[in-house]
Parts: sequence; structure tokens; C-alpha cells
Amino acid sequence: MTDRMQRIRERLQKALEPHSLELVDDSHRHVGHPGARSGMGHFKLRIRAECFRQRSPLERHRIVYEALGDMMQTDIHALNIDAAPPED
Repeated sequence: MTDRMQRIRERLQKALEPHSLELVDDSHRHVGHPGARSGMGHFKLRIRAECFRQRSPLERHRIVYEALGDMMQTDIHALNIDAAPPED
């Protein structure tokens, strides 16, 4: 696991206390893409947490973005998010 992935996981764990969290680095699939040239990564996230209960998909994404903070500008070019309550 890369240092960047570890920092993403740590921020999400601390802020959201998820029941499950799966993070995949897809950066290798985007070589040559403008975001990849800058050194920023492409990731897929599947996260289940109580804080997503009774929230719209847009609200769930905003919660994840807030938890990641400045990493969305410095480390992450693209993030495919699948966020839901634990039982989904």
C-alpha cells in the first residue's frame, strides 16, 4: 500500500469510523491523463458507515470530500465513490 493510500485510509477511518472501507488505486489505468501527469492519483472507494444513513448520494460524497480535505486538491485527481450505510 502506498503512503498516499495509507493517508487516505487514515483520514476516512478517523472522520467516518466506517464499518468497511475498500480503496483501490487505479492510477495505472490513467497514464497519460492530465491528472496523472501532475502526479495526482485515481482511486475507487467503497465505504460503509453509519454517517451515510438517510443521506442522499450527493451528501455522502460531500462527507467523504470533507473527510479527505486538502488531499482532494493535492493527491487525488479522481475518486469513484460508493458510499452507503453498513447494511447496503
